[in-house]
Amino acid sequence: MADRVLSCPDVADLSRGPFGVVATYLPGGLVPGVAIRDDAIEVDIVARYGRPLPEIADLVRDAIGGLAGGRKVDVTIADVVTDDGGRKE
Repeated sequence: MADRVLSCPDVADLSRGPFGVVATYLPGGLVPGVAIRDDAIEVDIVARYGRPLPEIADLVRDAIGGLAGGRKVDVTIADVVTDDGGRKE
């Protein structure tokens, strides 16, 4: 699922959220930025500057919607960076 999110051209990275709790623990490792809950999937991303943020969130939802098993997909944009990696304020 994280691979599909990162394949979206306007997603620069995944984020663990402001308190570092957005993650899924799997045997052999941690998947930061994606938390699978009973009723929803939470995805925290760092977006690339340019496209309107609601459109980026929709693209992420579309990318993983088929894997959500009927759960809603909540997308949080934790940060926005420019192509050179700088933050956009």
